[in-house]
Amino acid sequence: MPSGIVGRAWGGRILGSPLGRGGAALLAGALPALAFPAPGLWWFAYVALVPLLLLIRSAGTGRRAALDGWLGGAGYMLAVHHWLMPSLHVFIVVLAALLGLLWAPWGLLVSRLLRGPVSGARVVAAVIVVPCGWLMIETVRSWEGLGGPWGLLGASQWQVPPALRLASVGGVWLVSLLVVAVNTALALLLTAPAARAVAVATLVAGAVAVGAVWVWAPRPEPSGTARIAVVQPGVIEGPGSVQRRFARSEELTRSLAGRDLDLVVWGESSVGADPVRRPDVTARIAALSRLVGADVLVNVDARQTDASGRTGIFKSAVLVGPQGLTGDRYDKMRLVPFGEYIPARSALGWATSMGKAAGEDRLRGTGPVTMTPPGAHGLRIGPLVCFESAFPDMSRRLTRDGARLLIAQSSTSSFQHGWAPGQHASLGALRAAENGRPMVHATLTGVSAVYGPQGQRVGSPLGTDTSGAAVYGVPLARGTTLYVRLGDWPLYGALGVLAAFCAFEGLRAVRGRGEPEPVGAVSPAGGAGSEGSTDTAAETPAETAETAETAPQ
Repeated sequence: MPSGIVGRAWGGRILGSPLGRGGAALLAGALPALAFPAPGLWWFAYVALVPLLLLIRSAGTGRRAALDGWLGGAGYMLAVHHWLMPSLHVFIVVLAALLGLLWAPWGLLVSRLLRGPVSGARVVAAVIVVPCGWLMIETVRSWEGLGGPWGLLGASQWQVPPALRLASVGGVWLVSLLVVAVNTALALLLTAPAARAVAVATLVAGAVAVGAVWVWAPRPEPSGTARIAVVQPGVIEGPGSVQRRFARSEELTRSLAGRDLDLVVWGESSVGADPVRRPDVTARIAALSRLVGADVLVNVDARQTDASGRTGIFKSAVLVGPQGLTGDRYDKMRLVPFGEYIPARSALGWATSMGKAAGEDRLRGTGPVTMTPPGAHGLRIGPLVCFESAFPDMSRRLTRDGARLLIAQSSTSSFQHGWAPGQHASLGALRAAENGRPMVHATLTGVSAVYGPQGQRVGSPLGTDTSGAAVYGVPLARGTTLYVRLGDWPLYGALGVLAAFCAFEGLRAVRGRGEPEPVGAVSPAGGAGSEGSTDTAAETPAETAETAETAPQ
């Protein structure tokens, strides 16, 4: 027996089994994770969704298509966030299953557009509507309470210059649309021979559109260079780790003396005491500022009191100059669920016994802040703390508020040997390209990296095995990108497309119910139509082809 027939027979047995099909959906959904760091197979993103699309297309019922979509989404969330296992343990499976439900309607959408006779118009509709459905999933799960916009499909293209140019026009959302559109067109190429010419034409049109963006989209204009130092103390564990980390950061900062700096940046939680209540700590940082000739942006993770009188644990970016505190402080606004607070703690507080969930909820800041370090020649900076670099709207707000340099202070030491540090650092490239502003991603333990205003990497990153300090000549820019001007327009466009599609389908369904049944038509049960005839008309070749096309694959 030919090997191809044997392979199809085994494949049919696996997909015919509910358990086997479910496993296939989980695996197919997980494939796009290989496009993200650490594997970093960015090109794989453009084909990684094809197996899931084909699997959903083969579903015999809408219920099966929705289930395939759900399991595929759960597989995607598990694969992209698998490094959370040390913190959440088995709870990550529950979260993935819950978030995977967002893909169930998408499964129905894919089944509706990819099954059955595929005309040229259907190809165009599928290549537009299916990506819009995916983008709605990304929009909903980007809410902070659901984990935030980590693992957006477009973020896998962080090192691809044409994709970064697209991000400057429509943010990471526009890149996600492109990636899913290419996958959809490829799936149609494989399953719709009669419409292959149209599928190829859509791929060519997409390539032309990306080329046009590359040529005509506004580019940030060069506007000087800032010398920024990043201090990364590295992994320091055991008793007294907070004090020893601070001492190591001091030592590394001293090594920067005489380097003609504009700013020194420490990572998240680099200071474990309130500098207002601990003037000795402030004095030590101020002495470093005088030594290197630049202000120091530290990050305080301690019990503090904010401007409104609230007292609690804040994570704060604090600027310290030669004379001490400058008065510039930004309190982290968006907190990591379970990592920095427990949602509905009264009901879910038991999660603290299962992993590294927050024992006490951190308090939120009240608004974004821009700072102008006195010694940085008028350079206005926009600080973010860790998780916040994943949110496109936050860096866009800082850019609109006048920030010329975006800074993210981060720590992924809890996930030091997983994919998280690389994934987190890569987000800086997207934020830089979206806003036409350079971005510094400074961490405690790596990966620390710097990106120019077009998302290009500046210098060499500090990896997870590094304890050291590095100075970067960061190119500055002026002007605004289309994304800064127009905002998240791809989200609104996708919502409009889906609304129009639903309206069209609803109208067609209403018209279909209102049409009289043809005389002599065979009823669904196989009985005669209104004329009572028991004869079934001979099937024409065209009808035979349509039946074969619409049968479950």
